[in-house]
Amino acid sequence: MAKTIIQGRLTHKLRSLAVSCAAGGTVLLRRLAGRPLVAAWPPVMEYATLFWHWQFNHALRLARESPAECRAYFDSLYAVTEDYPDVSHRPSAAHEPRGDWYIPQHGRSTITLLHFHGGGYAFHAAVSRHFAASLAHYLGVSVFAPDYRLTPEHPHPAQRDDALAAYRHLLASGVPASQIVLCGDSAGGHLALMTLAELADAGLPQPLLTLALSPWTDTGERGASLYGNDRFDLVQGYMTQRFAQWLKGGQPLSDAELSPITRDYRGQGPIYLQVGGREILVDMIRDFARSQAANGAQLRLDVWPEMNHEFHAFGRTHPDSHAALLRLREALDWAESQRPFPPQPYTEIDTLAANLTRVAISAIPITP
Repeated sequence: MAKTIIQGRLTHKLRSLAVSCAAGGTVLLRRLAGRPLVAAWPPVMEYATLFWHWQFNHALRLARESPAECRAYFDSLYAVTEDYPDVSHRPSAAHEPRGDWYIPQHGRSTITLLHFHGGGYAFHAAVSRHFAASLAHYLGVSVFAPDYRLTPEHPHPAQRDDALAAYRHLLASGVPASQIVLCGDSAGGHLALMTLAELADAGLPQPLLTLALSPWTDTGERGASLYGNDRFDLVQGYMTQRFAQWLKGGQPLSDAELSPITRDYRGQGPIYLQVGGREILVDMIRDFARSQAANGAQLRLDVWPEMNHEFHAFGRTHPDSHAALLRLREALDWAESQRPFPPQPYTEIDTLAANLTRVAISAIPITP
């Protein structure tokens, strides 16, 4: 059942409520005038897009004074589309990397999903925790979501180091690489892809599969959609450059050093990408998929034309969101047991179909 949560400082709550009312009023006026932002969107999706669009902008203004206030404001009002009573939650134990476990009551697989949350590397929002629970519910697998260090307080390589530490911990605790799936949304998708690229260099075996949802594949200004899709998306192009600046932290790091698009994923574990055609990152994600397919990497790119950034959060309330979540489950079934995972009409790039045998998991020795 959908519900709205309001919390935190009174000034934050009042402003967020005002933004919510303004977004709702704007959508109502557009609909009455017969001019919706996107004809295929239901009113609730247009409202949510406008609300988060405005919330992100104000949160980043607050970040100039205090990252903590920025995050507190962002969490002051949010909505969730479903509850997941079948999923239990526990914080990580003292001997584990900092993070959260989400365990489905009736898990259907021995897979562990290592999920990196989105938020531009600067936020770990309450909605991100809810999304991790939704993955446990829809995929029927245990999810570990590391609470990796955030920018701007902790620039690169803090996030990479925390991701590798989480992967090493799973291996050391007895989870074989053949039962680990990397996953991430937005900046978390960036971290999942960068972690996949780092594993060989770190002397670690490849995971079974990597799921990248609306991933940030280039920290530079790539593609016309980066600014051209601003009005359709929750986030805006300029924000990616702010997040990239914080990730670099004043270090002499180039975009090439920090971008999955410059890496070579040939011979590594398969990658499944999902993206919305209305989001700002769609062009760079297409470029990433094309270049990696040309390199010989195993991947598939599915694009839902009318969706925007992280549309999975709409869950069952939108058919495309629900379909994308079910496709993630199909991808796990394919990777784990070779069940059918056929391309769909929205599949744009596919090198999995040409070779339906998974990449062999590396037997590199593990040093915990």
